[in-house]
Amino acid sequence: MFRIGGTRLALDVESGSLHSLDEAAFSVLEKMGSPPEVWDESDPIMAELRALHEAGQLFTPGAEAQIYKHMEGRTPVIKALCLHMAHTCNLSCVYCFAGQGRYGEDDGGLMSLETGRKALDLLIDQSGSRKNLEVDFFGGEPMLNFDVVRELVAYGRGREKEAGKHFRFTLTTNGALLDGDNIPFINETFDNIVLSLDGRPETNDRMRGAGTYEKLLPKIKALSEARGKRSHYVRGTFTRHNLDFAADVLHLADAGFNYISVEPVVGPQRSFGADVPYALGEADLPALFAEYEKLADALLAREHEGRAVGFFHFDIDLEGGPCIAKRVTGCGAGSEYLAVTPSGRLFPCHQFVGEGDFCLGDVDSGVTDTEKIKAFSQCHVAAKPACTACWAKYYCGGGCMATAHCTNGDIMEPDRVSCALMKKRIECALYMMAKRKLNTHTVGE
Repeated sequence: MFRIGGTRLALDVESGSLHSLDEAAFSVLEKMGSPPEVWDESDPIMAELRALHEAGQLFTPGAEAQIYKHMEGRTPVIKALCLHMAHTCNLSCVYCFAGQGRYGEDDGGLMSLETGRKALDLLIDQSGSRKNLEVDFFGGEPMLNFDVVRELVAYGRGREKEAGKHFRFTLTTNGALLDGDNIPFINETFDNIVLSLDGRPETNDRMRGAGTYEKLLPKIKALSEARGKRSHYVRGTFTRHNLDFAADVLHLADAGFNYISVEPVVGPQRSFGADVPYALGEADLPALFAEYEKLADALLAREHEGRAVGFFHFDIDLEGGPCIAKRVTGCGAGSEYLAVTPSGRLFPCHQFVGEGDFCLGDVDSGVTDTEKIKAFSQCHVAAKPACTACWAKYYCGGGCMATAHCTNGDIMEPDRVSCALMKKRIECALYMMAKRKLNTHTVGE
């Protein structure tokens, strides 16, 4: 149960039913906590709550045994790779979890065509019966190695038919090397593009270097405008220096971008807390909660004006998906998704790269640390004590395992700050859905 502004909402976790309540009904339901043995039918609010209960929309009992049955003896296959095309970067972002793209000095440089081909072969061989496979060209800055990116796309397309697979390629780039020669190829080739920009000029340049906003914005806009409605989005990072990040989202919207993600800073710096001036901590949560609510109202206002903008963290399918298996298992890092370094080493995901204890094998030998693969495959909502009792479990998937390891030293123990922010984002998404349904019945009225 929660309030945003004058809207009072209650989510029935197991059924997914969302209820709007007036003040009196909110107070009654808040005090009940669980369905009473005897309902007071003379009270119209109690009678309505009972009707919802009998309809399976309130106090719905859990069905964990059935929901989690598919997790027993689970043997996931690899369906996605993050190819680290370059362990170097042409920017020096202060907050970079990868140490300005280097991920440690022992595995630097550029990925060779041979290593990239072996990685794609590994994905095909280890993907079982899955037809659709995901490959993200990542870095550092992958466009520093763009000739090899081009050749790997061609190699993947060449193997699709005989392997019975289909590759979906994504490019994650800071945009500094975009130009009139490569933008047409990128738009024709990639299923999705992630473009890095943090928001207002002062926000962006403070963490990414003076003048980078002015340099990057025209290049990123040129690609976005040429791409049109094909999938792409601008992705930024907010820190303690810009707790008013809603202004950065709206700035990017005013710059002409229709789908935006501005995310909280993560990475090794979180371990040091207040010692790092830009890191986020629990003391920042009230301000961040208020900012997410402010952003939700601002985006609703723009929708009403016919200027709708998509915000990644509010874009949750609250009515149709994802399927329960995806909600329970989360991102699949370390079991369905792997990162490949320039030298060909395998890690659970891009945020684990450089952590030697988490090396799972290489493109020549394949996955050799089967025990770690097993540990990651068993790291799901049903196995995490902090998740099983959480109302957000079916929308969250258990949180980021890399952040959990970074903050708590245990992939099974989610980071509290990240959890709190995730729950607030889900509340805002629920709130926005309720506000859009103009004919929503309000319990008690």
